[in-house]
Parts: sequence; C-alpha cells; structure tokens
Amino acid sequence: MPIYEYRCPNGHIFERFQSMTAPAPETCDTCGSAPLELVLYPIAIHYKGSGFYSTDYGKRKAAKKDAAEGGGSTSSDSPAKTEAAEPVSPAKKSAPSSD
Repeated sequence: MPIYEYRCPNGHIFERFQSMTAPAPETCDTCGSAPLELVLYPIAIHYKGSGFYSTDYGKRKAAKKDAAEGGGSTSSDSPAKTEAAEPVSPAKKSAPSSD
C-alpha cells in the first residue's frame, strides 16, 4: 500500500498509509480544516544499458546511411550545396580624406 501526503490550507502536512482505492481524507488530522491538497513529488528515473543516449543510439544505421549517400551524390541532387556560405556584409562608407 502506498503512502500519500496531504497538505491543508493552514500549511500542515501529514501522511496516510492507505490503499489506492480508499477515499482521500476530507479534513486535516492536525487542525480539522478542509479542503486538502495531495502533495506530489517527482520520482527518480535511472536509465541503464545502451541506447538511451544520443551518442549510443543508432550508430550502425547512421554509418550505413552516410556510406550509401556519400558514394553517388552529384551536384544536381542538392543545389543548396553549391550556393556560397559566406554572409553578405553591407558596404562600408569611407570618410573623405583630406590631404
């Protein structure tokens, strides 16, 4: 059976050891006020084994895909690769020089 933690409007926090199908308590055990709020905590998840990290996942498929694409690629297949990658900078205004 799980342990549930509840909080009342006055700030009291108490625990109940009850089954999952049991109804939630209606009033605080300490002061008797209502309504109660169920307090939830995040759980810890531990990933173990291979395949859970981006560096581990799909190495074999990516290597096969790169080998297949690298051999028969032509410039007509990907026109975006032929474009210049340099950014265009605005023309600089030069100050008139006085001699």
